[in-house]
Amino acid sequence: MNNMLAHLCAEISCLNDFLSALGREEKAMLDGRFHDLAAITEEKARLTDRMAELDRAREAAQATRGFPAGRDGAAAAAKAAGEATEQAWNNLLQLAEQARAANQRNGSMVYSHLDFTQRALHFLQASTELFYGPDGVRKPTSGLRGPLALG
Repeated sequence: MNNMLAHLCAEISCLNDFLSALGREEKAMLDGRFHDLAAITEEKARLTDRMAELDRAREAAQATRGFPAGRDGAAAAAKAAGEATEQAWNNLLQLAEQARAANQRNGSMVYSHLDFTQRALHFLQASTELFYGPDGVRKPTSGLRGPLALG
């Protein structure tokens, strides 16, 4: 296996792990297991850091072969390395697009849950202000400020 192909295979493996984490994140949210999200978020951060390391290593390998950094340089280096390497590059691009879409979908779910929670809190806070004072004692709901009857 050539050096470029080895780099791409490592990136593909890491990206597959990231997609798996995104799938677990989505399932946790759909199942209401929000307590699982912290660990999944840590895993995603670790994998993101690893993907960045792998990307830098591949770009360094590209540079030693005379190709520029970036997507165009990677495509040219992969093409020059042969059909298997070019196919690996295309697979990596497809996986990256899947990860982008899944991450965006999960982010939308997070923001939907956050919006719902904020609205519920605002409603509860507004409702509480109408009926209870800071001491927890129910406040009168009418305009009367004193006792209902004197006597």
